[in-house]
Amino acid sequence: MSAFGTVLCRGFDRVERALDAVFGPEWNPMAQLGTLGWFLFWIVTATGVYLFIFFDTGVVNAYTSIEWLTNDHWFHAGIARSFHRYASDLMIAVMLVHLVREFARGRHRGARWFSWITGVPLIWLVYICGITGYWLVWDRLAQYVAIASTELLDWLPIFGEPVARNFLTPDALSGRFFTLLVFLHIAVPLILLLVMWIHIQRITNARTAPSRELGGMVLAGLLIASLLLPARSQAAADLAKVPAQVGIDWFVLPLYPVMDLVPAGVIWAGVVLFTVGITALPWLPPKPRPAPVEVFLDHCNGCNRCVEDCPYGAVTLVPRTDGAPFPHQAEVDPDRCVACGICMGSCPSSTPFRRSIDLVTGIDLPDLSLKMVREQVIEAAETLEGAGRVLTLACAHGAAGRDMPGRVVLPCVAMTAPSLIDFILSRDLADGVAIAGCAERECQHRFGIEWTEQRIAATRDPYLRARVPRARLATIWAGPTETARLARELGAFQERLAALPADVRPSAGATRQSAQSIEEVEP
Repeated sequence: MSAFGTVLCRGFDRVERALDAVFGPEWNPMAQLGTLGWFLFWIVTATGVYLFIFFDTGVVNAYTSIEWLTNDHWFHAGIARSFHRYASDLMIAVMLVHLVREFARGRHRGARWFSWITGVPLIWLVYICGITGYWLVWDRLAQYVAIASTELLDWLPIFGEPVARNFLTPDALSGRFFTLLVFLHIAVPLILLLVMWIHIQRITNARTAPSRELGGMVLAGLLIASLLLPARSQAAADLAKVPAQVGIDWFVLPLYPVMDLVPAGVIWAGVVLFTVGITALPWLPPKPRPAPVEVFLDHCNGCNRCVEDCPYGAVTLVPRTDGAPFPHQAEVDPDRCVACGICMGSCPSSTPFRRSIDLVTGIDLPDLSLKMVREQVIEAAETLEGAGRVLTLACAHGAAGRDMPGRVVLPCVAMTAPSLIDFILSRDLADGVAIAGCAERECQHRFGIEWTEQRIAATRDPYLRARVPRARLATIWAGPTETARLARELGAFQERLAALPADVRPSAGATRQSAQSIEEVEP
């Protein structure tokens, strides 16, 4: 990650920590921006359909029908209009913050390029929806937006006659033009929905709804805003006059004041450069991708656990090819694999108890294989001293992401097979194991925290054996700016370990074993 990206990521982490104190990790809106975008889209769609019942197309009728529903039926249609307006603004804000946040966390590069690229057209589709919606009101703001938009379009040599001519005189504009606008305002959101669906196709179990509590808070906030600051039209459009002053919706129409000052060619050049630049970000600057996981069929029985646990749909089951007595085998799509190692932690053959020379698992990371992890664990254990020795298995994206004595840094803590914890404690490599992942509000690899907790609780295979004393195990979920909290919780865990009764602590005769001396196979 670049220095700018690191600073931006830490800035987001500090903001999210503050929101954790208000909402809690499960309700933190910053951790549910994608789901909030979907939620707001459905609010805008539902209120738009309801408003269409009362809307009448036409040069005069459009404005009149909007005023009628706003004033005479304010208690239902008027509130629906305000919901429609404020949910649209909030959707744009959520979309832009989500975009910057994903960039800051580096989740636009590598195998995640697909979600980023398909997100770029969503930006323009959302703005087109908002702009055409303002046209339909046909007040002075709509007149200003229509003239500015058509003058910008006329700069492009795609129309036989200038579109802006439709707005020169009142007689030049017909009701058919409003019928076309209604069609566009319906068709573009349908295209938007299709692209939103494509946007999440490479994400396993993609969540498209926020928590009920957060969704309820959003609805309550929109209702309060709709009652206190109801959406109102400006004066009716009059093509015989040039609007001297209009109020701008800075969420939907931020470029329009600029369009009054800058030539159309410069505006189009800026739009093209922005679109090309943001589309190219996954490859700017070029960065080598980590090697994808590899499947070793001698140790794969097609159990499907890696398929179920992969957050990105990179692993699938295919018919067996090596003649082994199993119907399926795992197959990896390298274009989707982000090398998080979660599938390695889910594989039942990922046990460090086997002999070093034979330590091969069913699915393994070439750059950080199970054998390498075991060797790093043993080396880290040799640096531990004193009472309450804690060996930390750390997420590279959390507070413990830096290499330090007694710490093994992994792409994701869910790469840790439960048998590795058993191995560390049963061999007395440490008095306790701390799993230090990224922030609880959201895992860098989506399900790393959830899968880890379920394996420890023995509710998800492979699970941590009952023989492993839970008192000697701690989980710490801390973001990159929470190093003080990490140190505090590690210190408290170390003190608890030192105070454990003798029947929970390792036996006094147990000795730490080097990589060369651990040669036994688990019974």
